[in-house]
Amino acid sequence: MTTTALGIHATALTKSYGPLRVLDGIDLAVPRGSVLALLGPNGAGKTTTVRLLATLAVPDSGTARVAGYDVTAERARVRERISLAGQFAAVDELRTGAETLRMMGRLSGLSAPRAQARAAELLDRFGLAEAAGRTAKTYSGGMRRRLDLAASLVARPEVLFLDEPTNGLDPRSRQDLWDLVRELRTDGTTVLLTTQYLEEADRLADRVALLADGRIAAEGTPAELKSRVAGHRLDLTLADRTAYDALAPRAVHLVPDELTLGLPTDGTAAHVRALLDEIDPDRTDIARFALRTATLDDVFLTLTGAAP
Repeated sequence: MTTTALGIHATALTKSYGPLRVLDGIDLAVPRGSVLALLGPNGAGKTTTVRLLATLAVPDSGTARVAGYDVTAERARVRERISLAGQFAAVDELRTGAETLRMMGRLSGLSAPRAQARAAELLDRFGLAEAAGRTAKTYSGGMRRRLDLAASLVARPEVLFLDEPTNGLDPRSRQDLWDLVRELRTDGTTVLLTTQYLEEADRLADRVALLADGRIAAEGTPAELKSRVAGHRLDLTLADRTAYDALAPRAVHLVPDELTLGLPTDGTAAHVRALLDEIDPDRTDIARFALRTATLDDVFLTLTGAAP
């Protein structure tokens, strides 16, 4: 794929803070109008990656282009074409929701009437229309988060960075944001999403990159990654702790308090029967079992060796 077809293109990016090597040579290629989910345990370097690509920090080495422009040499051009919603809502508590979005519109170059119309559109889209005239200091944490997300979309960016965007949102607001991300992708916006919710990445992302120890541990579509650890998972509830401990080293999913674990399987009846006969030939160790499709949780645990 040519670089002009990429919304984000990074090669061998590194970043250290003192002796701590946070990024150790990562490569990313995100086609325009697609969604990449960047997953990793806390401290893996997800937010640092976003900061480098959004021109908020400078890489120690490597190169990156966003919306076609170099993030170091052409920072101003990059900033004209991107938007960022960070992990925590950053809103002026003394302004109303409507004032905040109108101001963002004007700062983005919209005319006063267009800024007002865009503010009204986003207030409605994020369920804030009834609170539009209230100052942000009266908003709940979830409402502030929604206002912050709305502000990031006022200018219709070419590339949107969402750093754990649904933290603090209720289930309905999370679903609304997912719908909005899908709409943005359809309209041609490139989205890089970091998230702790693996279900979110599974539903939204065209591709997923797993970040561990400052490197990309694996990358592919959600289906491709899940196929690497098995297309399905056999969840077992064991009869006692001894039986659980004996199988735990083979598991891709563990719930110790419930004596439940998951083993990889191809999902066929023949393989499930063979697996059950192998691990419990006397039919005394397994209390219950259920077959389920492998999830990104399984991928994460298997490929990074860490909890999400």
